[in-house]
Amino acid sequence: MHVPISFLMSRPFHHPSLHDVSIDDILRALADPARRDIVAKLLSCNGMSCREACMDNTPASTISHHHKVLRACGIIRSEKQGVEVINTVRKDDLERYFPGLLDTILRHHQTPAAKNKPSSAE
Repeated sequence: MHVPISFLMSRPFHHPSLHDVSIDDILRALADPARRDIVAKLLSCNGMSCREACMDNTPASTISHHHKVLRACGIIRSEKQGVEVINTVRKDDLERYFPGLLDTILRHHQTPAAKNKPSSAE
């Protein structure tokens, strides 16, 4: 059976211009704590694969969905590098269009590890 090469090649990722993104789209995407956690992890490095940015027990379809949502609203940029997709936060672009938004939201985000850590008052 012959499979056309175009079928085997992955489609390029769509990264919207931030002119086309609303603050509502960004807030909706970051309303999910798992996606806030992904963004927080990506901000702490120069790029990370989809799998590395998520909890170990997260199903692949859920990981893919979270990254698709973050990409569609302009928060992350995804680039294929070999067999992996490396993601980065579009921090400079976001800061230019929505100054301070990411920092403000993530300042109040608690990572899963911090949630499970006993407080000093206990």
